[in-house]
Amino acid sequence: MNRLKYKKVINQPTNLMNNHTFLRLIDPVKDKMFRLALRLLISKEAAEDATQEVILKIWNRKDKVKDYANLEAFMISVTKNYCLDQLKARANNNLRIIHTNYDSNELSVHSQLELTDEMKHIERILKMLPEQQKIIFQLRDVEEYDYCEIAEITKMKEPAIRVTLSRARKKIKEELLKAHGYGIK
Repeated sequence: MNRLKYKKVINQPTNLMNNHTFLRLIDPVKDKMFRLALRLLISKEAAEDATQEVILKIWNRKDKVKDYANLEAFMISVTKNYCLDQLKARANNNLRIIHTNYDSNELSVHSQLELTDEMKHIERILKMLPEQQKIIFQLRDVEEYDYCEIAEITKMKEPAIRVTLSRARKKIKEELLKAHGYGIK
């Protein structure tokens, strides 16, 4: 749902904000919210719970939804903050960003094994990154958000986001080259 459609749905009188209207607002974003929660909380169950909690929070504030210029950025931001709060509460800093829902029946067993090993290696690399780099990497390279949207979500300036993303990519590249570039000069 593009931003213009959001505005159409949001700008209805608040007494008309019913379940159907609310679902039309949430549907295009709920999968992104779940994927972000899954990357941050690791557990599928915890990510589902987080997504439901955030949707419930937004439902409880449905009369204020029209006040947000970019509802999608707001929902992603609330999701991020909720997940970070959950992590602080559990004192769990083992964040994962890798999308593990990749499913392909076309790969041979050998290719699947190589892919699994590669994904585990990338997960280990991403665990070494600082939390801010993980989040920005997730939003830009996995979720494909624009820099201005990431700035809204993270409350950072665009140049700082670009620098942080560049550092994350550089570290990932260095670690992959270490693993795969042995013997190459």
